[in-house]
Amino acid sequence: MNLKTRLILPGLLLTALSFTYWSEQPVSASTTLAAPTPTPTQAGRPRTASTPSPTATPVSVPSPTPVQKPVQTLEELQAKIRQRLFDPLVRRGRVGVKVASLNSGKVIFDQDSEKYFMPASNQKNFTVATAIEKLGPDFKFVTSVYANSLPDQAGTVKGDLRIYGRGDVSISTAFFGTSPNDPDTYFKGIDRLVDRIVTSGVKRIEGSIVGDESYFKGFHIPGSWEWDDLQFYYGAEVSALPINDNAVDIAVTPGPSGGACNFSVSPPNSIFQISNLCTTSGSQRRLSVVKRIDRNVIEITGTMPSNDDGYRTSIAITKPAELFVALLKRRLEHRGITVTGTSRVLPPNIPADPAQIEIAKLESVPLSTIAAKTMKPSQNMFTETLLWTLGEQSRNGNTAGDSSTLGINAVKAFLKEIGVPDDGIIPYDGSGLSRHNLITPSAVVTLYSYMAKSKNAQIWRDSLTIAGVDGTLANRMKGTVAEANFRGKTGTIDQVSALSGYVTTAAGEQLVVSILVNNVGGPTRTRTSLADDIATALASFNGRID
Repeated sequence: MNLKTRLILPGLLLTALSFTYWSEQPVSASTTLAAPTPTPTQAGRPRTASTPSPTATPVSVPSPTPVQKPVQTLEELQAKIRQRLFDPLVRRGRVGVKVASLNSGKVIFDQDSEKYFMPASNQKNFTVATAIEKLGPDFKFVTSVYANSLPDQAGTVKGDLRIYGRGDVSISTAFFGTSPNDPDTYFKGIDRLVDRIVTSGVKRIEGSIVGDESYFKGFHIPGSWEWDDLQFYYGAEVSALPINDNAVDIAVTPGPSGGACNFSVSPPNSIFQISNLCTTSGSQRRLSVVKRIDRNVIEITGTMPSNDDGYRTSIAITKPAELFVALLKRRLEHRGITVTGTSRVLPPNIPADPAQIEIAKLESVPLSTIAAKTMKPSQNMFTETLLWTLGEQSRNGNTAGDSSTLGINAVKAFLKEIGVPDDGIIPYDGSGLSRHNLITPSAVVTLYSYMAKSKNAQIWRDSLTIAGVDGTLANRMKGTVAEANFRGKTGTIDQVSALSGYVTTAAGEQLVVSILVNNVGGPTRTRTSLADDIATALASFNGRID
């Protein structure tokens, strides 16, 4: 998932538990179905004998005729897919498949498409599509800076500077990149807000930097998420003042032989407390990096050999708004602005002073850009923030209900508009990290069919990951006819894989497909190769659909 494509590297020992990585990392290319022999390229003329007969008359030798692939029938395609579904490795699981023509809607293949399946990150399809349609691709998140008055002639603001956030996830390295040679690499997002404050004329703040995250209502973590997801970046909580994907980067490297391991936290901050009991010794890495669920406390224990390349991971921040205002204060001071007070976050349900005025504001990048940064790397926190924003945008003065519940209602209302039955999905979150979500392949196909013809169709397509090219499909379907052809969304949690999207056949017809694989244990590749093989079979099909 983006933010510098955070990878959980091998060798991590998390206490006595074996943590399952719910994030979607690119998977190696799968074994594909046998395809017809490819058409050969233009061949040269056959060689003549080395010593030609002197009486031989020249003979014109015709160029070889290219071998034509036999035209497949629809029945052959269906049989090929059905045969793949009989694989003994998935026989005890459940697989739902629906394939339809994007042009006519004709159903090409169907297996249990009206049954419920856990979607994993295929849940993001519904949230992001609703956001694109209902918020609009040009929608921007706004972060406002409030004070009791405008800065005076000397540039002084008397009293606190209140930062009112509305969920701008683009204040992040995911949008501005990171470079090990750039000391400001983790501050580029928040420096954009510093620029706005400087431009407003502020030179001195006689007060504190106060974070106000009251825009969102409700508990900051979806109630159905599992506790062992909450340590890592893919389980980061939602905040109206997000910073760098609400995660910090941790690096542990060998120190002097027999001494303590070295460690770093990026960006450097005083919010996290680190207990480092790791020693540089032994011949194998035996390392444990554990964060307390509800506190920014990290314990590093175990051993690391002196020749180890080091271990790096990304850890979720508890109460990210606290880091937001702490970094903002530091960067304001870095720009020469004096702050006489501290940084703090307003307690929940404390009303702000309505007499304060907005002295500066920062607008996010457009939603069209955020959608791609959400879907391609399968970013959970971004998706939940979009869901909560949908909730707040649909509130219309209604004081009841939390942001998440209202967002789910907005998604369901949109799906009903486009023809998905009321019971087509049962959503518990926006991202798919919850194992309580249930969807049908048919609901996904309906959504993709609608979005392909929406006025925002190109924005939607641009947000999807491309097989063998980028995002969570970067290493899948490489070297097949589906590479750079299939475009859609993946989904991966323990025993669950999903793949939905668009694919163009060898005959030039566009199809929409949804494949949901549940209750299949073993390596993730067992599940993903099944979906990749079906997608490749569809891309290889040279017969007619419509």
